[in-house]
Amino acid sequence: MRENSNNIYSSKDISKKGADFLMHTYSRMDVVFSKAKMQYLWDIEGKKYTDFTSGYGCLNVGHSNPAVIKALKEQIGKIIQPSNIFYNIPQVELAEELCKLSGFGEKVFFSNSGAEAVEGAIKLARKYSTDKYGKRRYEIITFNNSFHGRTLGALAATAQAKKQNVFEPLLSGFKYSDINDTGSVKKQIDGNTCAVIIELIQGEGGINVCKKEFISELKKICEENEILLIIDEIQTGFSRTGSVFAYQQYDIVPDIIVVAKSLGGGMPIGAVISTDRICSAFTPGTHGSTFGGNAASCSAGIAVIRYLLENDLAGKAEMLGKYLIEKLRMLQSKYQIIQDVRGMGLMLAIEFKKPVAAALIKDALKNGLILNKVSENTIRFLPSLVINKKDIDFLIRFLDKYIKEEDEK
Repeated sequence: MRENSNNIYSSKDISKKGADFLMHTYSRMDVVFSKAKMQYLWDIEGKKYTDFTSGYGCLNVGHSNPAVIKALKEQIGKIIQPSNIFYNIPQVELAEELCKLSGFGEKVFFSNSGAEAVEGAIKLARKYSTDKYGKRRYEIITFNNSFHGRTLGALAATAQAKKQNVFEPLLSGFKYSDINDTGSVKKQIDGNTCAVIIELIQGEGGINVCKKEFISELKKICEENEILLIIDEIQTGFSRTGSVFAYQQYDIVPDIIVVAKSLGGGMPIGAVISTDRICSAFTPGTHGSTFGGNAASCSAGIAVIRYLLENDLAGKAEMLGKYLIEKLRMLQSKYQIIQDVRGMGLMLAIEFKKPVAAALIKDALKNGLILNKVSENTIRFLPSLVINKKDIDFLIRFLDKYIKEEDEK
């Protein structure tokens, strides 16, 4: 299906201009989108696409969700960005909603992105621990194949050497363990350990899911050693895995969580959520953000939370996630080339035995599907939670045809 377009540019025109004026920090594709509605996008030429990436997991409520647009229009007409030396209504209301949703949170700090939220959590954990236990207690344990952001502190927490090496020296004080291996965690703990940061599902790392027994034991280890447990919910949060937050399926209560991505419904926002006891370490001047918690982004955040609760997107993610993973496993049973299918809710991956991911996503784009690879062998599925079975069937038909051809080579 195509829509008429009055754009004076073509995708090729914009791609060339972009290559001239934008820093080359992404391997961009030569498609330019000019319109979006929920799970669908249209390029400048009018071609329609079904999106199974949702802007790298930023759009759980869909592209240009009408509820988010309405909230933004109303707020922008009033005030967009007061200084943080004043309270603003959407910021206070969103902080209250996040505390209620978390079930444990009592205070919130707002940032503009997930990486900034991670930076804030690192500072909060270190400040709390050094104030309480002394200046040497600042080390943090993270996990191999994790991803917590590209700013210098978040990059130090991201245990992927290929992303770190070109930016050394990194922020010091980080040690790395392996998920689902409590022994590897215990080996890294000493009197200087202040916190553990973990993704319950490693997104950029390949959709690697933490086992419930491991997280239960990790929580116990943290409690016994008075170490803060920080859960990175940037990609898993806001109903993606079948619950509002992924940790709610693990029967634990973290000390700190960081969120971002889908909180803004497409607007830039991140947040650190914790308790009064821990947040008391932050006092005026210890941390801040010029645009963090601006009224426009926070109004979008309130609309997102209301939409996902009123429309039970957590339940929908669980139901459609089971449908999609069942279909992917049917493909796995048919084709030897598929190594594994894994994930939770609508955060899933298919891994191949050979490096076909790059060619697959290019062919998918030609066929009106937006997919994402996290390695040369692995495709990640992060669709908006408003997709339907018809969208999934469209994806599976494409994959079935493509994989069949690859499997026969």
